[in-house]
Amino acid sequence: ITNFMTSLNVKVPEKVRERKVEKLQKQLLSDILPTTKTKVRSVAAGTVLVGERFRRLKVLVIFDDVDDVKQLRELAGNCHSFGLGRRIIITTRNEHMLQEFAVDEIYPVEGMEQEEALELLSWHAFGSKRCPSEYLELARKVVDYCGGLPLALKDI
Repeated sequence: ITNFMTSLNVKVPEKVRERKVEKLQKQLLSDILPTTKTKVRSVAAGTVLVGERFRRLKVLVIFDDVDDVKQLRELAGNCHSFGLGRRIIITTRNEHMLQEFAVDEIYPVEGMEQEEALELLSWHAFGSKRCPSEYLELARKVVDYCGGLPLALKDI
């Protein structure tokens, strides 16, 4: 992260539900260049502005939990608007969307080991490191069902 002028982590669905896309674009632009005031007149204009700013600066942007390629295009243009030294990381459950967005690399997340996953589930479900014995069998089934994926274990 120290190689970048700025880094941003945007939880996309959460933010899109909370505000209009134009407001989120404006927030992205002000996070990229905090000293510059920018007015976003439309989604299309905001997309162009974000792309221009991303091209000029060394930025790392993480778009978290994206579920729609339209959201991504409105917020980041296309992945080719990022030049050398700039990085965009997209987390999603929809691999097809990544292919449609024409990303360069896809890195699948591997599930956690059973005991580690069980501990994470226990923290979120029961507020403690260990699962109560009466729920242990059910908790193991949940861990298997979630494939040991941390976000799934947290959200379930």
